[in-house]
Amino acid sequence: MRRTCHATQGAPSNYKDLSIEPGDHAVGRSRGGLSTKIHSLVDGAGRPLVALVGPGQSGDAPMFPHLMDHLKVSRPGPARTRPEKVRGDKAYSSRAIRTSLRSRNIQAVIAEPADQAGHRRRKGRKGGRPPAFDAEDYKRRNVVERAFNVYKQWRGLATRYDKLALTYRGGTVLRAITMWTNLLGDTP
Repeated sequence: MRRTCHATQGAPSNYKDLSIEPGDHAVGRSRGGLSTKIHSLVDGAGRPLVALVGPGQSGDAPMFPHLMDHLKVSRPGPARTRPEKVRGDKAYSSRAIRTSLRSRNIQAVIAEPADQAGHRRRKGRKGGRPPAFDAEDYKRRNVVERAFNVYKQWRGLATRYDKLALTYRGGTVLRAITMWTNLLGDTP
């Protein structure tokens, strides 16, 4: 009797309770082999506000609601959970993300991919209006990419050596802390 072995794709990651190890250990297969992706929200100066990890083959758009759920900036009074604007690349251009941002009165500065624009135009009047887009403000989106460059300056983050996702995410949080302390200086 011959048995067939089915390859598992891993369990879905757990982004609600970050103290529980996800079943897939945030390891996924991409073109380059096994990899892990760092998802991050940064402020206008490139300082990290939220850092999550996920499998390398996972998309950016499905992680966006989890990033927004974890956004909490302490300040005198109530904590801030709603930014004024969100700048994102074309991977975040979806009706669900735009609707979510609009419902929270957050301006979306996200470019529309050519295929989405073509589908919208092909539908004619039923396709709706093109989404609002500030091309001048979009030029500041590279702040996120520069923050990822700073993350990847650490060898342990550039090449994942950790078995557990909790340990790897701990490294990303530690790197975020060092990024903040470098920017704030040695003032108390």
